[in-house]
Formats: sequence, structure tokens, C-alpha cells
Amino acid sequence: MKKYAMIAVVAIACLTAFSFAPTGGRDYTPVEPTPDLESGYIDSVVKRDQQYLLTIDQIDWYEGEQAVAKFLEREGDSGLDGPPDGYYIINDADNLHELPLAENAEVLMQIYNRTGNVAEADIVWNEPISVDKFIELLDTEDDLDIKGFPYHMTVKDGEIVRIVQQYVP
Repeated sequence: MKKYAMIAVVAIACLTAFSFAPTGGRDYTPVEPTPDLESGYIDSVVKRDQQYLLTIDQIDWYEGEQAVAKFLEREGDSGLDGPPDGYYIINDADNLHELPLAENAEVLMQIYNRTGNVAEADIVWNEPISVDKFIELLDTEDDLDIKGFPYHMTVKDGEIVRIVQQYVP
């Protein structure tokens, strides 16, 4: 339930920020599910033995027809015929787990506060940033808290090699 409240707060903040964002020439592409993909919220980050460890709250992320089917299965009595924004998140478990972050991991962001002024934040699809910049953003208190976004993480040999921030309308 806590995650649903956080999603609502992030959505309101993003909608405010997105109202200032230009929209031309941008196409959203859903992340393709693969066996080595894990989706979740990043709860915290620590550095241990020269490697960053991310504490993850794993979720199930659904879009499109899958989102509609899961929504109707779980919330069919809501009076709606599908999820309001075309996606549906299931977060039934409260257990967190740690995953190490590869030093050379690829990090792709959709939106973050680049300038220090959240009103200037805009969407840049799959913008690459360094691991160090990502860690800095995770540790920064901001009106556009990037910990409030879900992420899709590719895990190979027990460590995260790719992180994609999920756009949340």
C-alpha cells in the first residue's frame, strides 16, 4: 500500500514537471521482459568492498493488454475497465534484497533533475548516465525523487549490468 501512495505522489510531481516538457519527437518503448530482467524500486544504496549494493523491492510490472488483464483480475470490482494509465504494478511482498551493481553497468534514465530546478526536468528517453551519477542522484534529496520510480534491472552472473528507469505517466 505504501508503494501505491508513493506512486501517486511521484505521478503528481511528474505531471507538473511534464507540463513544461516539449513533446515533439519522443517515442516511448516498453522494456522487453527477459528471463534475466528484474523490476523493482531501489530502496537504498551502500558501498561495500569497493562495490555498490542496491537494496531492491521487487515488483511485477505490466503494460498494455497484460496490465488490463491483471487489473481486471485483481480489481475487477473497481468500476474501471482497465488501469488508468496503461500500466499496473503488483507489489505483494514486503521483502527487500540486495544486488551488487557492476562497475561498468549501463544506466538509462527517462527523467531526472539535471539542473537543480525540478520545473526544468523533462523527458529524454533512455538517456545514458554514469553509475557514479546514478548513485549521486539516489543519494540526493529532491522534489523529483528518483527512488520513487520503478526500474528494470538486467542481472547477469549475480550482479546488475543494466538499469532502465521506468517512465510513469
